[in-house]
Amino acid sequence: MAAHEHHGPAAWSLVTADTAGRNTFCAALSGDSLWEVPALWGYPGLFEVLQDWNVLAPKLRSYEPGKATPIFGARILAPVRYPRAVLCSGSNYRDHLEEMAGDASGEVTPFFFLKPPTTTVIGPGDAIVIPADESQQVDWEAELGVVIGRAGRDIPPERADAHIAGYTIVNDVSARGPHRRTDAFHDAFAWDWLASKGQDTFCPTGPGVTPEWLVPDPHDLPIVLTVNGRREQTSNTKEMIQRVQELVAAASALVTLQPGDLVATGTPAGVGLPRGRFLRPGDLVEITVGGLGRLHNPVIARESTKGEKG
Repeated sequence: MAAHEHHGPAAWSLVTADTAGRNTFCAALSGDSLWEVPALWGYPGLFEVLQDWNVLAPKLRSYEPGKATPIFGARILAPVRYPRAVLCSGSNYRDHLEEMAGDASGEVTPFFFLKPPTTTVIGPGDAIVIPADESQQVDWEAELGVVIGRAGRDIPPERADAHIAGYTIVNDVSARGPHRRTDAFHDAFAWDWLASKGQDTFCPTGPGVTPEWLVPDPHDLPIVLTVNGRREQTSNTKEMIQRVQELVAAASALVTLQPGDLVATGTPAGVGLPRGRFLRPGDLVEITVGGLGRLHNPVIARESTKGEKG
């Protein structure tokens, strides 16, 4: 089987959705169709479901979307609205290290940065809003996202799977321009992670969260990102340096992981910076990771609010 061959779609994922006249609710996404999930009736979204994951997961293992009631006319939102924490792993693919730094031969240990969850996280179809200033150099990064279903601190790698609810797709949108500060008065302040990674809408996620039992091997998922149909990133999660379990363990050594938290696992080579290609208003970014669905987001320019009164 080829290195990046698709291994077939996952059966279904859990989404947060809404329709006219109905508050937000949980549904199952299978292919392009949405289905009711009786075990989740009454839950306004997947974040709330994840708080009860230990109780609900066993009930979902035998769920079959095709035997449920179909849902029409719904809008799919970000699956988890909103994680308490979004932890992003940096430098977890050697080919990406090489394209960014020119040398990927050294030892790599897990490194994380944070994104503000309620302002960066958006869902499928939502717009990535970029500054009008092209010197911001807004870039893309396709990633596998791990969604936590059971809280824990200092989790050993061999026990990490018990804390994972499922997997989603993440785009770690990054403004390269302001990342390295030219006005830093000390080396400790040379990198501005908030300006680079934490701007509004810079964390597209979705379309859903595929339960972990439907993803037999998270380290054998093809990754493809396109911009306007042009393929920019083509890789596979098997190229990760640190495996999912190692990243969950490393993150939990720093902070208590809580249900709904999102751990992004790093991006492979193919980002725009080395080639001087960046996102522009009117672009469409699409990502697939194995059978986890398709995350698509248009790009628009942020309108200036200077001079507006509050």
